[in-house]
Amino acid sequence: MEKKQNTLYVGSLAKGLRLLRAFDESHTELSLVALAERSGLDKSAVQRLANTLHIEGMLDKDPVTRRFRPSHAWLELAYAYYWSDQLVGQAIPKLIDLSQEIGETVNLAELSKDHIIYVSRLPCQRTYFAATVIGRRLPALSTSGGRAIISTFSPEDREEAIETWPLKAFTPRTTLDRATIRNSIDEAVQQGHAISSDQMILSEIGVACPITGPDGRAFAAVQCSVSAHTWTRERIRAEILPRLQDTANAISPSSQVHRR
Repeated sequence: MEKKQNTLYVGSLAKGLRLLRAFDESHTELSLVALAERSGLDKSAVQRLANTLHIEGMLDKDPVTRRFRPSHAWLELAYAYYWSDQLVGQAIPKLIDLSQEIGETVNLAELSKDHIIYVSRLPCQRTYFAATVIGRRLPALSTSGGRAIISTFSPEDREEAIETWPLKAFTPRTTLDRATIRNSIDEAVQQGHAISSDQMILSEIGVACPITGPDGRAFAAVQCSVSAHTWTRERIRAEILPRLQDTANAISPSSQVHRR
């Protein structure tokens, strides 16, 4: 309703963006029928929009199958984004040092509405491809990075996030009980970091520290993922956590802008 009442809102542009959002890691090439199903738009509109986006260079089109897929233009947009995000440039040298020190996967997660999005990922030798790709967006409540960020909110904002932000099961052990999540975030409030297990991948432990601004509220977190087969929580707290906290504290809050 709010969008429709906004006189500056361009519905046709919104439909085009809706079409682009139909693509993800599980839907990399889509026919017109599939685009219509995933976008919820009628096929005639999809045909016009998809072909316009193809002509404008935003979508590639297979000449044989006639399926569409994202073009290199998406990488150009990502390139422009990275130059606009001062936090990434400030954090990268420190994340590289941290990754080399601990020899494990290190991520920079930023808050994106009620999700977190990985804007930088430094893999270790054992990291699989999916964990190296930037741009993965996950429910904040289901991740150590998201919980670390939420722990810096005011009590009122924290409770609203716990009660209303979305949840999604990624493994049989992903926590969907909001009371349990509340307890985890309350611990993060007290300890200054968040730890989660088996939320995205079975036998994976995530630990994260918030990157706070001058007002004490975080919009990003430094996060590390390790295997539960080689790491215990006690060892993580002894060997990884101090370095993780130092890295988060070393990233200057003066470089931060309010995230989406």
